[in-house]
Amino acid sequence: ETVTAAGGGLPLLAPMSEVAGRMSIQAGAAALEKSHGGRGVLLGGVPGVEPGRVVILGGGTVGNNAAHTAVGMGADVTIVDKSLSVLRHLDEVYGGRVKTLYATRDAIERLVLQADLVIGAVLIPGATAPKLVTRAMLGVMKPGAVIVDVAIDQGGCFETSRPTTHADPTYLVDGIVHYCVANMPGAVARTATYALNAATLPYVLAIADKGWKDALKDDAGLRAGLNICNGNVTHPQVADALGKKYLPAITQLG
Repeated sequence: ETVTAAGGGLPLLAPMSEVAGRMSIQAGAAALEKSHGGRGVLLGGVPGVEPGRVVILGGGTVGNNAAHTAVGMGADVTIVDKSLSVLRHLDEVYGGRVKTLYATRDAIERLVLQADLVIGAVLIPGATAPKLVTRAMLGVMKPGAVIVDVAIDQGGCFETSRPTTHADPTYLVDGIVHYCVANMPGAVARTATYALNAATLPYVLAIADKGWKDALKDDAGLRAGLNICNGNVTHPQVADALGKKYLPAITQLG
């Protein structure tokens, strides 16, 4: 998941992030139904009734794809991010169909209290996700609002998040529905498999042709995907998250 592309980004994580981002709105919309414990809100609304309010925390691949689906459903969408360049890009892409806001604690608190659906889409490669929404905030959210924590496999960005499964995907805390499935793309395995195969094949061929050491020596981006080698942690964020000593990957390849 930490393999990097020449122009930046995470090419092997991107397909699953795209799938999970689009699924997050689909899952959140279902969880908002009264029969699933939600507020009974239709995200797109109907003539004469305002649409549901969606707040997306993070404007990266997950957030962008969540916005894509939410906009298509007719929801009222706001994306929060700490990068102005990301917010500018999203503003251009969606042409005013989404609202963008610079991430501050005050802004996040204000938006979460107004939201029907909150998507946690924050990713720090190799590191634990920051906790952006505290339990105290849940008490003043709309009863039956829904949280979808796509970052749960990195620890989650909501204080009350804990991993769930497709068999039992949601739980309630203080009247707020939590959807925290750690492997969201597993529900659409056919789509996810084709997407991941297309992204991984060039790297698999390089390793098969050159052997793993030479393939990693020749490609700094692929080398960034090496997390453990000879018992040493070779990715700085992984080492920091685990409290272990970091050794650069290149020093382990001989």
